[in-house]
Amino acid sequence: MAVDLWENVAAKLGRQYRYVQFETVHDLVQATASGNLDVAVTNLTINQSRARRVDFTQPWFDGGDRLMVGTERGSNFGGLIAGLSDAGFLKAYAWIASIIVVATLLLTLFDRRFDESFPKRWRDGIAESFYAVMSVATSGRPPSRKNLFGWVGRIWQGLWLVCGIAVLAFVTSSVTSVMTTLSLTSQINSLDDVADKTVGVMDGTVQEDFAREEGLRVRVYPGIDNAVEALVNGDVAAIIHDATVLEYYAHTHPDQPVDVVGRLFEKDKYGFALPRQSPLTRSLTVELLGALDAGEIDDLRTRYFGPAD
Repeated sequence: MAVDLWENVAAKLGRQYRYVQFETVHDLVQATASGNLDVAVTNLTINQSRARRVDFTQPWFDGGDRLMVGTERGSNFGGLIAGLSDAGFLKAYAWIASIIVVATLLLTLFDRRFDESFPKRWRDGIAESFYAVMSVATSGRPPSRKNLFGWVGRIWQGLWLVCGIAVLAFVTSSVTSVMTTLSLTSQINSLDDVADKTVGVMDGTVQEDFAREEGLRVRVYPGIDNAVEALVNGDVAAIIHDATVLEYYAHTHPDQPVDVVGRLFEKDKYGFALPRQSPLTRSLTVELLGALDAGEIDDLRTRYFGPAD
């Protein structure tokens, strides 16, 4: 949009131009301030620190910041294991595993002593007992077994079933509770939700300054593609950047598991930047005012971002 707007006003001014691309906003502002560029054409936020170094035109766009988050966060296996560990469930699972091992050995010794049809080889016997114990622990149903001690044996088998159902219920409920907790805690909808998380920002942007002033943990990236890659990989919990840039990226990259969430915050205005005392500043501002009055900027905005809500 900024490029289209520049080309429209440059044509009205009869200006010839060529583009020079910079990797970061910081480098772009630095080149403009040093006089190596005539005009910085991008979604450049007007603020005090930049106004000390460059001249700005009339603002031509009202913008602000939003958050981009990953849509698959909290669903990975590693996150589940970490959640189970933090809740202390892995220690309980270790005790259950130890009991299963002991029960397997005791059942093997018992059946070798009292069941004549039980496998004589230790390897086969342990495998048979392990299968019986795990059947009770995972399904609450024992395999078909002989009743060696009448009514006493049936009561004993019933107690085994109660223990197996209890183990199954404990494992199921613990996994469910941890997954629910992960789902709730991974939801990010506002700045308050990233207060204790790491966020990604673009190098030299006002969003970087804002995030540092807010005391957030930040990781700096040269461009949106790098930041999104970090977000998808789980290196950052969210990206803070210009709302329009994030919305446009999400719209044009439907294959990426990302979404733009939350309300607009840190509202700002965009303008073109020029070197201090540039003779082009006044004429460019006049043409931008004309484009605003004629509705040309509104038409560009609708073309790129759809009708205003």
